[in-house]
Amino acid sequence: MDIEQAIFDFLGSSGWLLLLFVLIVVVILSAVRIVPQSQKFVVERFGKLRSVLKPGINLIVPFFDRVAHKISILERQLPINRQDAITADNVLVQVETSVFYRIIEPEKTVYRIRDIDAAIATTVAGIVRSEIGTLELDEVQSNRSQLIVRIQGSLEKVVDDWGIEVTRAEILDVNLDEATRAAMLQQLNAERARRAQVTEAEGSKRSVELNADAELYAAEQLAKARRVQADAEAYATGVVAAAIAENGLEAAQYQVALKQVEALTAVGEGAGKQTILLPSNVLDAFGDAFGLLKGRK
Repeated sequence: MDIEQAIFDFLGSSGWLLLLFVLIVVVILSAVRIVPQSQKFVVERFGKLRSVLKPGINLIVPFFDRVAHKISILERQLPINRQDAITADNVLVQVETSVFYRIIEPEKTVYRIRDIDAAIATTVAGIVRSEIGTLELDEVQSNRSQLIVRIQGSLEKVVDDWGIEVTRAEILDVNLDEATRAAMLQQLNAERARRAQVTEAEGSKRSVELNADAELYAAEQLAKARRVQADAEAYATGVVAAAIAENGLEAAQYQVALKQVEALTAVGEGAGKQTILLPSNVLDAFGDAFGLLKGRK
């Protein structure tokens, strides 16, 4: 009987120990919260914000604190939003936008706004309409990067109270109605035709300039050639004049008579069928030439 009582007493004390161990384990598990790197936990105590748990191991007060919200801090992309806007020159356009953001202060996002995506989309639509209303259509098309910067800056000022960061805003496309598109296409074709005419006119002008330059160059080269020829003739005349001055008139007459003899010799070397008319004093020329030749010897 005493043995049975001892066994019951031991089992009873062990049960309490086991229960206490289980309770301790439950308390520890309730107090420890492991937050993933891509999330933040919002902790409430009796329905009121207590703290925000960052990634890693965190401790809370068991049975008093609870994780009310698990917020992802990864970058998010809103669905493509399309809204109509009117430019400063009264052209209706449809703008497609996309916004990227991430939550950096979950306590603001949770307690200040209900549907963050819808709120951002509505805000973007209003900002886009306001910004495009200050620009003409050509400016919207050509200054898209500057327009994106302005939209992102305006959006950041508005959403700061919501605890989010706008990382990027994009204008994917600016669509026009068919009438405006046709008018722009006609204007584009006219501009292309005008540029083609200007290019052709500039080409013709350049061709005329090149031809004039070529003619001027040819004239300059011809003038240089004539100047060189004149210099050569003057040099030859100077040489002859020097020879006459040195050797006297007899040397000049000798050269003339020699040329006459060479000319008559060339005439006599014909085929024999031609008729040759010679001046009456041709024999005198020969006589003068032979006389001069004889004298030179």
